[in-house]
Amino acid sequence: MPQNHQNTKTHKKKFEPLPEEFEIIGNKIVDAAYTVHKTLGPGLLEKVYEICFCHELTKRGLKYLRQIDIPIVYDGITFQEGLRLDVLVEDKIICEIKAMDLINPIWVAQVLSHLKLTNKRLGYLINFNVVNIGQGIKRFVL
Repeated sequence: MPQNHQNTKTHKKKFEPLPEEFEIIGNKIVDAAYTVHKTLGPGLLEKVYEICFCHELTKRGLKYLRQIDIPIVYDGITFQEGLRLDVLVEDKIICEIKAMDLINPIWVAQVLSHLKLTNKRLGYLINFNVVNIGQGIKRFVL
């Protein structure tokens, strides 16, 4: 018996707006990145930017975890050696820190995958090796 496609609707995923708390934290994250870049400029190691960025987060009253392992659940099995997030802010927002000349498209996929696998909604890719930090910050919302 043929299916009746007239009753089949295509549903587009409708995104909920981010809670105001996320926007406030996000603004502090961006401000922290601007401060670090203004002070240090481009050309240093990623680890240096990460340490200073986290210091700036602390000054803004934000809690964070650095270099945390996130397990992967695959085929009903939990693998502990899964993801490693650079910085998780307030257990809500993922920040991936880079210090590279060119943006690699895989970084975008990395942030999006991290968001999906951790059920987080907001993430930032922050590349400090740029002349203008505004061009080095990419925001992702799921």
